[in-house]
Amino acid sequence: MCSHRPPCPTADSPHHHTAVIVSAHPEQGWSLLCNGTIVFDDTGELLPDGRVVSPHRVVGPYRTLGPLGVVA
Repeated sequence: MCSHRPPCPTADSPHHHTAVIVSAHPEQGWSLLCNGTIVFDDTGELLPDGRVVSPHRVVGPYRTLGPLGVVA
């Protein structure tokens, strides 16, 4: 059970990824949240019940290459 104030969202909450980080492992690309969720650097998640949340990267605008292969 979370002892933070205000309490962290549960793993079933739509905002579960906003819980406090209790163990960070940036060298391995993941962090454990207070609610038992593991979040990965690629934005994927592993919930405490074993369900997987696929990465949800934000796609930026397409960029084109100009003459000489320089990004325009």
